[in-house]
Amino acid sequence: MQYTTQMHAAKKGILTKEMEAVAQKEQMEPRELMELLAQGRVAIPCNKVHTSIVPNGIGNRLRTKINVNLGVSRDCRDLDVEMEKVQSAVDMGVESIMDLSSYGDTRKFRRRLTQECPAIIGTVPIYDAVVHYHKALREITTEEWLDVVKMHAEDGVDFMTIHCGINKSTAERFKKNKRLMNIVSRGGSIIFAWMEMTGKENPFYEHFDEILEICQEYDVTLSLGDACRPGCLEDASDISQVEELITLGELTKRAWDKDVQVIIEGPGHMPMDQIAANMKIQETLCHGAPFYVLGPLVTDIAPGYDHITAAIGGAIAAMHGASFLCYVTPAEHLGLPDVEDVKEGIIASRIAAHAADVAKGIKGARVQDYEMSLARKQLNWEKQFSLCLDPEKAQRYRAKARPKKEDTCSMCGNFCAVRNMNRILDGEIVSIFDE
Repeated sequence: MQYTTQMHAAKKGILTKEMEAVAQKEQMEPRELMELLAQGRVAIPCNKVHTSIVPNGIGNRLRTKINVNLGVSRDCRDLDVEMEKVQSAVDMGVESIMDLSSYGDTRKFRRRLTQECPAIIGTVPIYDAVVHYHKALREITTEEWLDVVKMHAEDGVDFMTIHCGINKSTAERFKKNKRLMNIVSRGGSIIFAWMEMTGKENPFYEHFDEILEICQEYDVTLSLGDACRPGCLEDASDISQVEELITLGELTKRAWDKDVQVIIEGPGHMPMDQIAANMKIQETLCHGAPFYVLGPLVTDIAPGYDHITAAIGGAIAAMHGASFLCYVTPAEHLGLPDVEDVKEGIIASRIAAHAADVAKGIKGARVQDYEMSLARKQLNWEKQFSLCLDPEKAQRYRAKARPKKEDTCSMCGNFCAVRNMNRILDGEIVSIFDE
């Protein structure tokens, strides 16, 4: 039996090889996964052209997934450096790479990713259109915007962020309700500016059915972009953000009617006390579609440490239903991240994702924690290194402060509670000062 998309197959009761692979990873019954996929509560972004992909599922009943943003820019043009970041991210277990290239031959890098990279590949066609056509923004036509979407699908991209929620109505509401930080989404600001200069409707909203046809043909997952995501705490949960989310919910149903998979993008900057409510609002307005969040960053005052502010918000968001965390690096708001920044951002996001999975009771999430606790009890350092998220860093700390006795650390020494409890419960004499 033939099928067009993973969602179409799920609705028809067809178990695809991608579903089987994801079900095995998630320790889930394939039929249960298929049902969630048919409902739109899970997405398996997997373009038919991206043959090197290792499938992964995104949904709040599954393990929380991580996305890494990469790409060349006018100031950082080295493709080999970006590929080094890609390889580092894949080696660290990241499930998704998003190519946000904004300079030069963007298609070359994009095609290299879909030919070589096993991770899910995402893009933002709005960025690429400006680079691809190399002309003034206002001169780009509606047809040209849509042609770039088609080109990305042909190149094997698994999901695309399409900023279709900011239409003329949303834009007017935004202008009437002033914000402190205005629109901070790059794609959102570009399409807003285009609409203002041309007087035309957002082409991605106006021609949404044509976009769905492209996505259906290649099985591209739509990431419905949040052009009005808050860029500071002051703008969190405002009318522009919520109104756009209502529009995205309507578009989600239209996509599902065409068997096109959807994920919804979310905030942004947001105080901790608003995150849980925002996750519930998204789930309600967007009918349980997987939620993809940037952070949220829980404070605005930590440039250089925003991988931490984002990890705090990401853990809370994922615990309350977010499925997909976009990493944030220490370079956020400051510049393009280097390889070390990428690593720091990934580790912070993975900690957040894992902590949330433990809290949500995701099957198998606590196994590694149990094994780590057992290794610590046994003072088995090598086992601890093998279980931790960043073995290299843990080993480096151990090596630079190596204790005189291998069964302790340089902080506790003979005062080590773990060692002393092991001994006393084994019937041994514990003598701290004379050893």
